[in-house]
Amino acid sequence: MDTIHNKPQNRFVAVLFFLFLTFSFSFSSAAQDGEKLFKQNCAVCHSTGTNKIVGPGLEGVTKRVPSEAWMMKWIRNSAEVIASGDEYGKKIFAENGNVQMLQFPQFKDEEIKAIIAYVKNPPIEVVVAPVKPVTETKKQPINPLAIIFGIVAVLIIVIAILRRLRHSLKNLQNKNEGVGTETRYSAWQDFKNWMSGHKRTVALFTIFILLGLLQAGWDSLKSIGIYTGYQPAQPIAFSHKIHAGANAINCVYCHSGAEKSKTAGIPSVNVCMNCHKGISKGPVTGTAEIAKIYDAAGWDPAKGEYNKPQKPIQWVKVHVLADFVFFSHQQHVVVGKQACANCHGDLKTMTVAKQMQPLTMAWCINCHKQTEVPGMKDNPYYESLHKKLAEKFKGQPITVDKMGGIECAKCHY
Repeated sequence: MDTIHNKPQNRFVAVLFFLFLTFSFSFSSAAQDGEKLFKQNCAVCHSTGTNKIVGPGLEGVTKRVPSEAWMMKWIRNSAEVIASGDEYGKKIFAENGNVQMLQFPQFKDEEIKAIIAYVKNPPIEVVVAPVKPVTETKKQPINPLAIIFGIVAVLIIVIAILRRLRHSLKNLQNKNEGVGTETRYSAWQDFKNWMSGHKRTVALFTIFILLGLLQAGWDSLKSIGIYTGYQPAQPIAFSHKIHAGANAINCVYCHSGAEKSKTAGIPSVNVCMNCHKGISKGPVTGTAEIAKIYDAAGWDPAKGEYNKPQKPIQWVKVHVLADFVFFSHQQHVVVGKQACANCHGDLKTMTVAKQMQPLTMAWCINCHKQTEVPGMKDNPYYESLHKKLAEKFKGQPITVDKMGGIECAKCHY
């Protein structure tokens, strides 16, 4: 009977739990939408703290304005609020230098409410120590010459011990037989005597050692200028994982030269300030690293103005090609339609940028032999060339090498 009587109570508890989960999920979803909308539309002019950017900081704004309904009208069309003669609206307008706030008539009520909810309770960002770059330890191939030298060293020690033991035993035998002691030659003299009696063996060993030395020298020379795994520390802890990964910022927003010139280029601090005027705290390093950007730009976040001397940021270049090599980012990114990750690796997953490819001539040639030329049929410039290549290489993909992509003068001239 108790079980039967408890059923309605259990159902009531279950309904309450379901409603709680639904409310929690809806609030979390609204907060996330509000954060996204705020960062996309409001963060350029407003911070969620007290510092002024273009407009005032929004910390405690819901307590300053007349009401939430007023705030919704202000966000949707501030000009209309001012024109209506609203005293508080005119006061805010005057306090901010009569600068008209952007209008967002396209926002729905729930979107504005989500922004207000986010401004009321912005997420608390946990600051942890920045991730230090880890230099990859390359596994060097075992040099056969080192193995040989190791074996020879062990054999020399063993021979020296056996030689001393033989000499002691021989003298003991001679003493028992009443014969004089054996003359002991130096190790070098014994070695010369052995060499004179085994000339062919000595010649083979000498040739083998010389070949090993040549191999070791060749391997050392080949590794000059190859920096696969190079991951230098930067003056500002910039994270590609956060910017290109989590925030999905297009590579060419910062590296605009990739589509327009030979080099991709390093963005100026002004490009950083386009976003960081309104974003003063990062999810990993807090305000510490963004403060370095402000210092380089001469920006005073408290006053919201550039009133300090500018300083250059000494970025450390990660990918470096030799001066005698011609490489055009524009040619590969725009015409060749190559993804940045093909050469630079998946930077969306990297906190600290690292060289992932060797960038050697052999690596480039191999890529040119495997990569099919895109867009030739749709490009009038290549129309006649495509017809000739299609006839010459019937049924084969037109890769870069088939149109002269591995000729020396293409990269060295």
